[in-house]
Amino acid sequence: MPRWRTEDPLIGWLLALAVTGLAFFLRWWRLATPHQFSFDETYYAKDAWSMLNNGYVRDYVKGADKQILSGDVTGLWQDTPSMVVHPEVGKWLIALGEHAFGMNPFGWRIAAAVVGSLMVLVMCRFVRRVSGSTTLGLVGGLLLSLDGLQFVLSRLALLDIFLAFFILLGVHCVVADRQWFRARLAAGRARVLFRPWLLAAGVGFGLAVGTKWTALFPLAAFGLMAFAWSYGARKAFAHPRALLKAVFVDGTTAFASLVLVALVVYVTSWTGWLMHAGDYEQTLSETQYTTYDGGQAWPTANEPDASGLGEVSQSLRSLWHYHHDVYAFHAHFLNDSTHVYASKPGGWLLMNRPVGVDAQLDIQPGSQGCDAPAGSTCLRQVLLLGNPLIWWGGSLALVFALLRWVGGRDWRFGVAVVGVASTWLPWLRYDDRPIFIFYAMACLPFLVLGLTLALGAIIGSSNTPTPRRTAGVVIAGSYFVLTVLAFAWFWPVWSDQLLTRSEWLQRIWFTRWI
Repeated sequence: MPRWRTEDPLIGWLLALAVTGLAFFLRWWRLATPHQFSFDETYYAKDAWSMLNNGYVRDYVKGADKQILSGDVTGLWQDTPSMVVHPEVGKWLIALGEHAFGMNPFGWRIAAAVVGSLMVLVMCRFVRRVSGSTTLGLVGGLLLSLDGLQFVLSRLALLDIFLAFFILLGVHCVVADRQWFRARLAAGRARVLFRPWLLAAGVGFGLAVGTKWTALFPLAAFGLMAFAWSYGARKAFAHPRALLKAVFVDGTTAFASLVLVALVVYVTSWTGWLMHAGDYEQTLSETQYTTYDGGQAWPTANEPDASGLGEVSQSLRSLWHYHHDVYAFHAHFLNDSTHVYASKPGGWLLMNRPVGVDAQLDIQPGSQGCDAPAGSTCLRQVLLLGNPLIWWGGSLALVFALLRWVGGRDWRFGVAVVGVASTWLPWLRYDDRPIFIFYAMACLPFLVLGLTLALGAIIGSSNTPTPRRTAGVVIAGSYFVLTVLAFAWFWPVWSDQLLTRSEWLQRIWFTRWI
């Protein structure tokens, strides 16, 4: 019987929940600090509030940020819809927090804290499923919880933590389908037309694409992986005409379960927009994005109002034209822009350029508890910077994973390689526009998976004490302790703590980090 079935599931779940509880406490503590819109929170938190109150995003009045932070949330909107350039799932989740706790920093950040903590839980179970080890599953969850990029994004109303969570959820379900499918074949059930784990993966990927379009790449990559695993399983069990069955039975099932289900979920997530399509047709049917490169205004804007199914069709066609405009914005209108924190994706895995999302500088000695020496000052900062030991160690582990996947034909390492490649490499096409290191958040779970599998390989699979195993435990344990110490060391610049300038410089290891 496979090892992943023999380990006590109750203990595994209880320990995973304990790790999740610790992660949530760290993300919840002082969540409302700093009391302001940090970085792009000014867009997503306000968009979510408008969606919650109006069903769609409306333009805000001038000075809305200051008004909201003062506690006044009346008279915020203009009558026109806003041109937003990302789908709506992540903003609806932010809106749930605002509905529960109000339009304030805690309210617009709590959804990220909850989802970031749930991501740790899914990571524990995901690594356990891939590796077959409860211990490695807990290590994977702890490593994810100890990363600065994941920690800070779990405390901000940005979209990338939701994107990474749903991608991880989708991939986890695809891996679960691999095990479920092989078990069915082993039981002699060759005609498998209903695959519940793939349906769940379709929902997960649909929500991921409904947060950011970049989830299309891992959807495609793991769709192909699902097909390859199905073909490999049929060959392993010596099924006749394995390739034909994989193509016409498994491939069709996978396409319907993953792609079509994801499409339905994605379109459904735009319900608020579709219900107000007429407002968009009146205001945004002819903009600089619509007419770019000789484009034409939306034809639906000049059509008479329809009803019933005709109205649904008209609204869907308007949504399609809106998507065309959003793509024009992303593909063309940012190419000449610059940003002080922009970074090239080629260096993301090495933490080449973190993002400062908030900073309070030049705090004088004696103010706010500052104990800097005379002639110096204190500061507070929130820095989107990963734990260097996780990202640098994970990058080395990724090379090892590639060798084990290609050379050793170990599918587990392939999950890590394909996960990182599909969430990172597509960004190399867009390095002529301002993009930021926190976009690599979607890579992190797979980087951590590769790192955890490498630690498992260092320790070895035998439970018998040997000098080799003892050395492996010491090496892996030492690395984990150093990772914890690095988390504690960088904690002040991840959580807006007061530091003297000299203490801050001790944590800024490279000039590119400033």
